[in-house]
Amino acid sequence: MHGDLKASTAHQPYPVVAGMEPEDAKDELRRAIRHHRTERSQRLRDQAAEAFAEVVAGVPAVQEASVVVAYAARPTEPGTLPLLELLAERGARVLLPVLGAGLARDWADYTGPDDLLERAPGRPPEPGGPNLGAEVITQADVVIAPALAVDTSGTRLGQGGGWYDRALKQVRPGVRSIAMVFPEELYDAVERPLPVLKHDVAIHAVATPDGWLPLPAA
Repeated sequence: MHGDLKASTAHQPYPVVAGMEPEDAKDELRRAIRHHRTERSQRLRDQAAEAFAEVVAGVPAVQEASVVVAYAARPTEPGTLPLLELLAERGARVLLPVLGAGLARDWADYTGPDDLLERAPGRPPEPGGPNLGAEVITQADVVIAPALAVDTSGTRLGQGGGWYDRALKQVRPGVRSIAMVFPEELYDAVERPLPVLKHDVAIHAVATPDGWLPLPAA
């Protein structure tokens, strides 16, 4: 399904108006997309998670990876558990983020769904194994990143902390990044560009349950 995706304005939140500051536009988009995500039923989320696993696991950079940086999804995010299980079954080492002191983030190995717990209110599920240090991300062969939206230029709208942008700057040169979004969260960069700031890092590909698309950063 490589290259088959197209951005669509159907059911697509875009509360961006001319003259709006990029950070304000980002905040408005985040609110609108988060609300839209809550309207998707659990049945549809589960179906999408299975489709995401098949699509992402079929991306060549993921197929070839020995070490995959991924994430454990919150309830309304594109589900990652089927993907994590599939990668583990293939024998890939999967690294997931864990929250350290303050805004610091660390990494730990994914060892199975039973080890993923919400260690504190509001946090995404985290593995309980030993923290491996921030520098372990330099071992990654590919990064699967969360996103609220992506546009066709490679701009990624994150949750607002800027942490994944910093993490993407730490990987080895040539390592590909892939963002997972629902179909209506892929935006046309000409008709509906996502707001971008200087510190934002473009991604190399976007995946939805319907397929994946390489982006200009690739």
